[in-house]
Amino acid sequence: MANLETGTPITPTSIFHVASIAKQFTAASIMLLARDGKLSVDDDIRRYLPELPRYGTSITIRHLLTHTSGLRDQWSLIALARGRFEENRITTDDIMDIVARQRALNFVPGAELVYSNTGYTLLGVIVSRVSGMSLRAFAQERIFGPLGMTSTHFHDDYNMIVPGRTSAYAPAPSSTGWEVSTPNFDTYGATSLFTTVGDLLRWQENLEAPMIGDRQLFSQMESRHRLPNGDTTTFGFGLTHDRYRGATVIGHGGADAGYRSSVVRYPAHRLAIALACNTARANTALMVDALADALLADVLEPPAPEPPLPVPTTVVAAQLTARVGVYIQPNTRQVLEVSLHDGRLFTGRSRIAPLVPVAGNRFRVDSQPVELIFRSMDSVETRRLTGGRPVLFVRRRAGEIESSMLAQYAGTYVSEELDATYQVSASDSGLVFRVGTARPLHGRPVLRDL
Repeated sequence: MANLETGTPITPTSIFHVASIAKQFTAASIMLLARDGKLSVDDDIRRYLPELPRYGTSITIRHLLTHTSGLRDQWSLIALARGRFEENRITTDDIMDIVARQRALNFVPGAELVYSNTGYTLLGVIVSRVSGMSLRAFAQERIFGPLGMTSTHFHDDYNMIVPGRTSAYAPAPSSTGWEVSTPNFDTYGATSLFTTVGDLLRWQENLEAPMIGDRQLFSQMESRHRLPNGDTTTFGFGLTHDRYRGATVIGHGGADAGYRSSVVRYPAHRLAIALACNTARANTALMVDALADALLADVLEPPAPEPPLPVPTTVVAAQLTARVGVYIQPNTRQVLEVSLHDGRLFTGRSRIAPLVPVAGNRFRVDSQPVELIFRSMDSVETRRLTGGRPVLFVRRRAGEIESSMLAQYAGTYVSEELDATYQVSASDSGLVFRVGTARPLHGRPVLRDL
Protein backbone atom coordinates (compact mmCIF):
# COMPACT_ATOMS: atom_id res chain seq x y z
CA MET A 1 0.00 0.00 0.00
CA ALA A 2 1.19 3.50 -0.82
CA ASN A 3 -0.87 4.88 2.07
CA LEU A 4 -2.44 2.83 4.84
CA GLU A 5 -4.69 5.68 5.98
CA THR A 6 -6.33 6.25 2.61
CA GLY A 7 -6.11 2.67 1.35
CA THR A 8 -4.13 3.77 -1.72
CA PRO A 9 -2.24 0.95 -3.45
CA ILE A 10 1.28 1.16 -4.86
CA THR A 11 1.53 1.35 -8.66
CA PRO A 12 4.54 1.61 -11.00
CA THR A 13 4.05 5.40 -10.98
CA SER A 14 4.14 5.73 -7.17
CA ILE A 15 6.79 8.18 -5.99
CA PHE A 16 9.27 7.14 -3.29
CA HIS A 17 11.94 8.87 -1.27
CA VAL A 18 14.99 6.77 -2.22
CA ALA A 19 17.50 8.18 0.27
CA SER A 20 21.17 7.62 -0.65
CA ILE A 21 20.44 6.71 -4.27
CA ALA A 22 20.51 10.52 -4.49
CA LYS A 23 24.29 10.48 -4.15
CA GLN A 24 24.95 9.27 -7.72
CA PHE A 25 22.96 12.21 -9.13
CA THR A 26 24.87 14.65 -6.92
CA ALA A 27 28.13 13.07 -8.10
CA ALA A 28 26.98 13.23 -11.74
CA SER A 29 26.18 16.93 -11.30
CA ILE A 30 29.70 17.55 -9.99
CA MET A 31 31.18 15.59 -12.90
CA LEU A 32 29.14 17.55 -15.45
CA LEU A 33 30.51 20.78 -13.96
CA ALA A 34 34.02 19.32 -14.13
CA ARG A 35 33.46 18.44 -17.79
CA ASP A 36 32.27 22.02 -18.34
CA GLY A 37 35.60 23.24 -16.90
CA LYS A 38 33.86 24.94 -13.94
CA LEU A 39 35.74 22.92 -11.28
CA SER A 40 38.16 20.02 -10.78
CA VAL A 41 37.57 17.05 -8.52
CA ASP A 42 41.02 17.72 -7.05
CA ASP A 43 40.13 21.29 -5.99
CA ASP A 44 40.35 22.09 -2.28
CA ILE A 45 36.74 22.34 -1.06
CA ARG A 46 37.47 25.56 0.85
CA ARG A 47 37.70 27.25 -2.54
CA TYR A 48 33.91 26.86 -2.64
CA LEU A 49 33.16 26.43 1.08
CA PRO A 50 35.34 29.05 2.81
CA GLU A 51 33.26 28.85 6.00
CA LEU A 52 34.68 25.40 6.78
CA PRO A 53 37.62 25.35 9.22
CA ARG A 54 41.23 24.95 8.17
CA TYR A 55 42.35 21.58 9.45
CA GLY A 56 45.99 21.91 8.41
CA THR A 57 45.45 19.58 5.47
CA SER A 58 43.56 19.86 2.20
CA ILE A 59 40.15 18.24 1.72
CA THR A 60 39.35 17.88 -1.98
CA ILE A 61 36.13 17.33 -3.90
CA ARG A 62 37.48 13.83 -4.68
CA HIS A 63 37.65 13.12 -0.94
CA LEU A 64 33.98 14.06 -0.59
CA LEU A 65 33.00 11.90 -3.57
CA THR A 66 34.83 8.82 -2.24
CA HIS A 67 33.86 9.08 1.47
CA THR A 68 37.49 9.70 2.45
CA SER A 69 37.28 13.29 3.76
CA GLY A 70 37.47 12.55 7.49
CA LEU A 71 34.54 14.90 8.13
CA ARG A 72 32.16 13.76 10.84
CA ASP A 73 28.78 12.51 9.68
CA GLN A 74 25.93 15.01 9.76
CA TRP A 75 23.34 12.60 11.15
CA SER A 76 25.52 11.63 14.12
CA LEU A 77 26.17 15.30 14.87
CA ILE A 78 22.49 16.25 14.60
CA ALA A 79 21.45 13.34 16.81
CA LEU A 80 24.02 14.27 19.46
CA ALA A 81 23.05 17.94 19.34
CA ARG A 82 19.27 17.42 19.50
CA GLY A 83 19.00 14.08 21.20
CA ARG A 84 16.53 13.11 18.46
CA PHE A 85 15.74 13.73 14.79
CA GLU A 86 12.11 14.67 15.27
CA GLU A 87 12.67 18.19 16.62
CA ASN A 88 11.60 20.41 13.71
CA ARG A 89 12.81 19.74 10.18
CA ILE A 90 16.48 19.34 9.27
CA THR A 91 17.76 21.87 6.73
CA THR A 92 20.98 22.36 4.80
CA ASP A 93 21.62 25.42 6.96
CA ASP A 94 21.53 23.14 10.01
CA ILE A 95 24.15 20.89 8.43
CA MET A 96 26.39 23.77 7.31
CA ASP A 97 26.20 25.31 10.79
CA ILE A 98 27.16 22.17 12.69
CA VAL A 99 29.86 21.02 10.24
CA ALA A 100 31.53 24.45 10.27
CA ARG A 101 31.95 24.21 14.06
CA GLN A 102 33.85 20.91 14.02
CA ARG A 103 37.37 21.40 15.32
CA ALA A 104 38.97 18.21 14.07
CA LEU A 105 38.69 15.49 11.46
CA ASN A 106 38.20 11.80 12.18
CA PHE A 107 41.30 10.97 10.12
CA VAL A 108 43.69 12.49 7.59
CA PRO A 109 41.78 13.07 4.32
CA GLY A 110 42.34 10.23 1.89
CA ALA A 111 43.76 7.83 4.48
CA GLU A 112 40.59 5.92 5.34
CA LEU A 113 37.07 5.35 4.06
CA VAL A 114 34.10 6.07 6.34
CA TYR A 115 30.73 6.52 4.65
CA SER A 116 29.86 10.21 4.91
CA ASN A 117 26.52 11.88 4.27
CA THR A 118 28.17 15.19 5.17
CA GLY A 119 30.38 14.98 2.09
CA TYR A 120 27.43 14.71 -0.28
CA THR A 121 25.49 17.53 1.37
CA LEU A 122 28.59 19.70 0.85
CA LEU A 123 28.83 18.54 -2.77
CA GLY A 124 25.25 19.71 -3.28
CA VAL A 125 26.20 23.14 -1.90
CA ILE A 126 29.24 23.25 -4.21
CA VAL A 127 27.01 22.52 -7.23
CA SER A 128 24.80 25.44 -6.21
CA ARG A 129 27.66 27.89 -5.70
CA VAL A 130 29.49 26.96 -8.90
CA SER A 131 26.46 26.74 -11.20
CA GLY A 132 24.49 29.64 -9.72
CA MET A 133 21.39 27.48 -9.33
CA SER A 134 20.21 25.04 -6.72
CA LEU A 135 21.18 21.38 -7.03
CA ARG A 136 17.48 20.70 -7.58
CA ALA A 137 17.34 23.11 -10.52
CA PHE A 138 20.71 22.01 -11.94
CA ALA A 139 19.79 18.31 -11.88
CA GLN A 140 16.42 19.08 -13.44
CA GLU A 141 18.01 21.07 -16.27
CA ARG A 142 20.98 18.81 -16.98
CA ILE A 143 19.78 15.30 -16.00
CA PHE A 144 16.12 14.72 -15.19
CA GLY A 145 14.61 16.90 -17.91
CA PRO A 146 16.74 15.64 -20.83
CA LEU A 147 16.19 12.00 -19.81
CA GLY A 148 12.42 12.37 -19.43
CA MET A 149 12.55 11.57 -15.72
CA THR A 150 9.31 13.48 -15.23
CA SER A 151 8.54 12.11 -11.74
CA THR A 152 11.97 12.83 -10.22
CA HIS A 153 13.23 15.76 -8.21
CA PHE A 154 15.53 16.63 -5.32
CA HIS A 155 13.08 17.37 -2.53
CA ASP A 156 14.08 20.65 -0.88
CA ASP A 157 10.75 21.65 0.71
CA TYR A 158 9.33 19.43 3.45
CA ASN A 159 5.88 21.04 3.07
CA MET A 160 5.68 20.62 -0.72
CA ILE A 161 2.71 18.61 -2.00
CA VAL A 162 3.83 15.74 -4.27
CA PRO A 163 0.94 13.96 -6.04
CA GLY A 164 1.47 10.22 -6.06
CA ARG A 165 3.90 10.25 -3.14
CA THR A 166 3.98 7.15 -0.95
CA SER A 167 4.03 7.27 2.83
CA ALA A 168 6.54 5.06 4.66
CA TYR A 169 6.05 2.85 7.69
CA ALA A 170 7.92 1.02 10.42
CA PRO A 171 6.70 -1.60 12.88
CA ALA A 172 5.04 0.07 15.86
CA PRO A 173 7.21 -0.67 18.92
CA SER A 174 4.27 -1.26 21.25
CA SER A 175 2.00 -3.37 19.03
CA THR A 176 1.84 -5.68 16.03
CA GLY A 177 0.76 -2.82 13.74
CA TRP A 178 2.55 -0.02 11.94
CA GLU A 179 3.46 3.62 12.50
CA VAL A 180 4.27 6.38 10.01
CA SER A 181 8.02 6.73 9.44
CA THR A 182 8.89 9.50 6.97
CA PRO A 183 12.02 11.71 6.85
CA ASN A 184 11.88 15.30 8.11
CA PHE A 185 14.61 16.57 5.77
CA ASP A 186 14.89 19.74 3.75
CA THR A 187 18.57 18.96 3.20
CA TYR A 188 19.54 17.15 0.02
CA GLY A 189 22.52 15.96 -1.99
CA ALA A 190 23.20 13.04 0.32
CA THR A 191 19.50 12.11 0.31
CA SER A 192 16.01 13.45 -0.46
CA LEU A 193 15.61 12.20 -4.03
CA PHE A 194 11.96 11.60 -4.96
CA THR A 195 11.48 9.30 -7.93
CA THR A 196 9.81 6.22 -9.41
CA VAL A 197 11.25 2.86 -10.39
CA GLY A 198 10.59 3.71 -14.05
CA ASP A 199 12.59 6.94 -13.84
CA LEU A 200 15.45 5.11 -12.11
CA LEU A 201 15.55 2.66 -15.00
CA ARG A 202 15.77 5.57 -17.46
CA TRP A 203 18.88 6.66 -15.55
CA GLN A 204 20.32 3.14 -15.69
CA GLU A 205 19.80 3.14 -19.44
CA ASN A 206 21.74 6.42 -19.61
CA LEU A 207 24.62 4.90 -17.66
CA GLU A 208 24.70 2.07 -20.21
CA ALA A 209 24.31 4.23 -23.35
CA PRO A 210 24.80 7.89 -22.37
CA MET A 211 22.50 10.60 -23.70
CA ILE A 212 23.75 13.05 -21.09
CA GLY A 213 27.33 12.76 -19.89
CA ASP A 214 29.65 10.28 -21.60
CA ARG A 215 31.24 6.91 -21.01
CA GLN A 216 34.47 8.47 -19.67
CA LEU A 217 32.52 10.44 -17.07
CA PHE A 218 30.55 7.41 -15.89
CA SER A 219 33.64 5.17 -15.90
CA GLN A 220 35.18 7.52 -13.34
CA MET A 221 32.05 7.32 -11.21
CA GLU A 222 31.99 3.52 -11.39
CA SER A 223 35.70 2.87 -10.72
CA ARG A 224 36.72 1.56 -7.33
CA HIS A 225 38.69 4.02 -5.22
CA ARG A 226 42.10 2.88 -3.96
CA LEU A 227 43.39 3.91 -0.53
CA PRO A 228 47.07 4.80 0.11
CA ASN A 229 47.62 1.47 1.91
CA GLY A 230 46.69 -0.39 -1.28
CA ASP A 231 43.20 -1.45 -0.24
CA THR A 232 40.63 -1.16 -3.00
CA THR A 233 37.21 0.01 -1.83
CA THR A 234 33.87 -0.81 -3.42
CA PHE A 235 33.06 2.91 -3.73
CA GLY A 236 33.41 5.15 -6.73
CA PHE A 237 31.67 8.53 -7.04
CA GLY A 238 28.14 8.00 -5.69
CA LEU A 239 28.13 4.40 -6.93
CA THR A 240 29.43 1.08 -5.67
CA HIS A 241 31.31 -1.46 -7.78
CA ASP A 242 30.87 -5.00 -6.50
CA ARG A 243 30.61 -8.62 -7.62
CA TYR A 244 27.74 -11.08 -7.31
CA ARG A 245 28.05 -14.70 -8.45
CA GLY A 246 30.82 -13.72 -10.85
CA ALA A 247 29.01 -10.70 -12.30
CA THR A 248 30.03 -7.06 -11.95
CA VAL A 249 27.32 -5.07 -10.17
CA ILE A 250 27.18 -1.25 -10.25
CA GLY A 251 24.65 0.52 -8.06
CA HIS A 252 23.68 1.91 -4.66
CA GLY A 253 21.08 1.41 -1.98
CA GLY A 254 19.10 3.80 0.15
CA ALA A 255 17.56 3.81 3.63
CA ASP A 256 15.89 6.72 5.43
CA ALA A 257 13.17 6.36 8.06
CA GLY A 258 10.76 3.71 6.66
CA TYR A 259 11.99 3.92 3.05
CA ARG A 260 14.29 1.25 1.57
CA SER A 261 15.55 1.20 -2.03
CA SER A 262 18.16 -0.21 -4.36
CA VAL A 263 19.11 0.35 -7.99
CA VAL A 264 21.76 -1.83 -9.64
CA ARG A 265 23.10 -2.65 -13.08
CA TYR A 266 24.79 -5.80 -14.36
CA PRO A 267 26.68 -4.30 -17.34
CA ALA A 268 27.86 -7.57 -18.89
CA HIS A 269 24.30 -8.88 -18.98
CA ARG A 270 22.44 -5.67 -19.88
CA LEU A 271 20.20 -6.01 -16.85
CA ALA A 272 19.14 -3.22 -14.50
CA ILE A 273 16.93 -3.56 -11.44
CA ALA A 274 15.25 -0.69 -9.58
CA LEU A 275 13.47 -1.44 -6.32
CA ALA A 276 11.65 0.94 -3.98
CA CYS A 277 9.88 -0.01 -0.74
CA ASN A 278 8.04 1.93 1.95
CA THR A 279 8.58 -0.38 4.90
CA ALA A 280 11.58 -0.38 7.22
CA ARG A 281 11.41 -4.17 7.26
CA ALA A 282 12.40 -4.49 3.58
CA ASN A 283 15.86 -5.88 2.86
CA THR A 284 16.33 -4.58 -0.67
CA ALA A 285 19.84 -6.02 -1.04
CA LEU A 286 18.51 -9.55 -0.59
CA MET A 287 15.55 -8.80 -2.86
CA VAL A 288 17.82 -7.58 -5.65
CA ASP A 289 20.01 -10.67 -5.33
CA ALA A 290 16.92 -12.89 -5.53
CA LEU A 291 15.74 -11.09 -8.68
CA ALA A 292 19.18 -11.50 -10.25
CA ASP A 293 19.14 -15.20 -9.35
CA ALA A 294 15.87 -15.59 -11.27
CA LEU A 295 16.56 -13.29 -14.22
CA LEU A 296 20.18 -14.36 -14.80
CA ALA A 297 19.86 -17.98 -13.68
CA ASP A 298 21.53 -19.33 -16.82
CA VAL A 299 24.57 -17.04 -16.83
CA LEU A 300 25.58 -16.40 -13.22
CA GLU A 301 28.23 -18.51 -11.56
CA PRO A 302 27.04 -20.97 -8.90
CA PRO A 303 26.54 -19.36 -5.49
CA ALA A 304 29.60 -19.41 -3.27
CA PRO A 305 29.35 -22.23 -0.73
CA GLU A 306 28.51 -21.21 2.80
CA PRO A 307 31.65 -21.15 4.96
CA PRO A 308 31.81 -24.40 6.91
CA LEU A 309 30.79 -24.10 10.52
CA PRO A 310 33.57 -25.05 12.91
CA VAL A 311 32.99 -28.12 15.05
CA PRO A 312 32.18 -27.08 18.63
CA THR A 313 34.66 -28.12 21.29
CA THR A 314 34.75 -28.10 25.08
CA VAL A 315 36.52 -25.37 27.03
CA VAL A 316 37.15 -25.69 30.74
CA ALA A 317 35.39 -23.26 33.08
CA ALA A 318 38.60 -21.48 34.08
CA GLN A 319 39.33 -20.59 30.44
CA LEU A 320 35.82 -19.19 30.01
CA THR A 321 36.08 -17.08 33.15
CA ALA A 322 39.41 -15.69 31.98
CA ARG A 323 37.76 -14.27 28.84
CA VAL A 324 35.13 -12.25 30.72
CA GLY A 325 35.68 -8.51 30.65
CA VAL A 326 35.42 -5.23 28.80
CA TYR A 327 37.33 -4.72 25.55
CA ILE A 328 37.74 -1.38 23.73
CA GLN A 329 38.49 -0.78 20.04
CA PRO A 330 41.40 1.70 20.29
CA ASN A 331 40.45 3.84 17.25
CA THR A 332 36.65 4.02 17.52
CA ARG A 333 36.32 3.34 21.29
CA GLN A 334 33.58 0.84 20.51
CA VAL A 335 32.85 -1.31 23.55
CA LEU A 336 32.76 -5.12 23.44
CA GLU A 337 31.66 -6.80 26.64
CA VAL A 338 32.09 -10.52 27.20
CA SER A 339 29.97 -12.01 29.99
CA LEU A 340 29.47 -15.48 31.46
CA HIS A 341 26.04 -16.99 32.22
CA ASP A 342 25.35 -20.59 33.16
CA GLY A 343 28.68 -21.79 31.87
CA ARG A 344 28.46 -20.04 28.48
CA LEU A 345 30.04 -16.85 27.14
CA PHE A 346 27.95 -14.07 25.57
CA THR A 347 28.70 -10.71 23.98
CA GLY A 348 27.07 -7.94 25.96
CA ARG A 349 24.97 -8.64 29.03
CA SER A 350 22.03 -10.18 27.22
CA ARG A 351 21.73 -13.91 26.66
CA ILE A 352 20.56 -13.79 23.04
CA ALA A 353 23.54 -15.12 21.04
CA PRO A 354 25.94 -17.38 22.96
CA LEU A 355 29.56 -17.84 21.93
CA VAL A 356 30.21 -21.39 20.76
CA PRO A 357 33.78 -22.55 21.49
CA VAL A 358 35.61 -24.07 18.52
CA ALA A 359 39.09 -23.90 20.12
CA GLY A 360 40.50 -22.74 23.41
CA ASN A 361 40.82 -19.17 22.20
CA ARG A 362 38.28 -19.14 19.34
CA PHE A 363 34.51 -18.72 19.58
CA ARG A 364 31.76 -18.43 16.99
CA VAL A 365 28.73 -16.20 17.59
CA ASP A 366 25.77 -18.58 17.46
CA SER A 367 23.75 -18.30 14.22
CA GLN A 368 25.98 -15.49 12.89
CA PRO A 369 28.99 -15.53 10.51
CA VAL A 370 31.21 -13.92 13.15
CA GLU A 371 34.08 -15.27 15.25
CA LEU A 372 35.92 -13.92 18.29
CA ILE A 373 39.58 -14.89 18.49
CA PHE A 374 41.33 -14.16 21.80
CA ARG A 375 44.93 -13.35 20.85
CA SER A 376 46.05 -13.00 24.47
CA MET A 377 44.57 -12.40 27.89
CA ASP A 378 44.40 -8.71 26.97
CA SER A 379 43.05 -8.62 23.40
CA VAL A 380 40.43 -10.16 21.14
CA GLU A 381 39.75 -9.89 17.40
CA THR A 382 36.35 -10.05 15.76
CA ARG A 383 36.32 -11.60 12.29
CA ARG A 384 33.54 -12.12 9.77
CA LEU A 385 33.56 -15.57 8.16
CA THR A 386 32.38 -13.94 4.92
CA GLY A 387 35.59 -11.88 4.61
CA GLY A 388 37.05 -8.55 5.58
CA ARG A 389 39.80 -7.52 7.95
CA PRO A 390 39.62 -8.53 11.64
CA VAL A 391 38.95 -5.79 14.19
CA LEU A 392 41.12 -5.67 17.30
CA PHE A 393 39.74 -4.92 20.78
CA VAL A 394 41.97 -4.38 23.84
CA ARG A 395 40.94 -5.36 27.36
CA ARG A 396 40.38 -2.65 29.91
CA ARG A 397 40.44 -3.63 33.55
CA ALA A 398 37.16 -2.81 35.24
CA GLY A 399 37.18 -1.78 38.86
CA GLU A 400 34.03 -1.83 40.94
CA ILE A 401 31.86 1.23 40.33
CA GLU A 402 29.78 2.02 43.38
CA SER A 403 26.60 4.06 43.14
CA SER A 404 28.13 6.72 45.40
CA MET A 405 30.83 7.32 42.76
CA LEU A 406 28.28 8.21 40.08
CA ALA A 407 27.28 11.47 41.76
CA GLN A 408 30.62 13.06 40.85
CA TYR A 409 29.63 12.97 37.15
CA ALA A 410 26.40 14.94 37.66
CA GLY A 411 26.32 18.46 36.27
CA THR A 412 25.97 20.59 33.15
CA TYR A 413 28.13 19.87 30.12
CA VAL A 414 28.40 22.23 27.13
CA SER A 415 29.69 21.41 23.64
CA GLU A 416 30.52 24.40 21.48
CA GLU A 417 30.99 22.07 18.49
CA LEU A 418 27.40 20.85 18.81
CA ASP A 419 25.94 24.04 20.30
CA ALA A 420 24.34 21.68 22.80
CA THR A 421 23.98 21.49 26.58
CA TYR A 422 23.65 18.17 28.37
CA GLN A 423 22.23 17.89 31.88
CA VAL A 424 23.67 14.82 33.59
CA SER A 425 22.18 13.35 36.76
CA ALA A 426 23.01 10.21 38.70
CA SER A 427 20.75 7.33 39.65
CA ASP A 428 21.51 4.28 41.75
CA SER A 429 22.55 2.27 38.70
CA GLY A 430 23.86 4.75 36.16
CA LEU A 431 23.64 8.21 34.64
CA VAL A 432 20.78 10.03 32.93
CA PHE A 433 21.57 12.41 30.06
CA ARG A 434 19.12 15.12 28.98
CA VAL A 435 19.47 17.46 25.99
CA GLY A 436 16.84 19.85 24.70
CA THR A 437 13.34 18.39 24.89
CA ALA A 438 14.41 14.89 23.85
CA ARG A 439 13.63 11.88 25.97
CA PRO A 440 16.45 11.27 28.46
CA LEU A 441 19.17 8.75 27.65
CA HIS A 442 20.08 6.24 30.34
CA GLY A 443 23.71 5.18 30.62
CA ARG A 444 25.02 2.09 32.38
CA PRO A 445 28.61 2.27 33.71
CA VAL A 446 31.03 -0.09 31.97
CA LEU A 447 34.33 1.20 33.32
CA ARG A 448 35.36 4.14 35.44
CA ASP A 449 34.63 7.25 33.28
CA LEU A 450 32.92 5.10 30.61
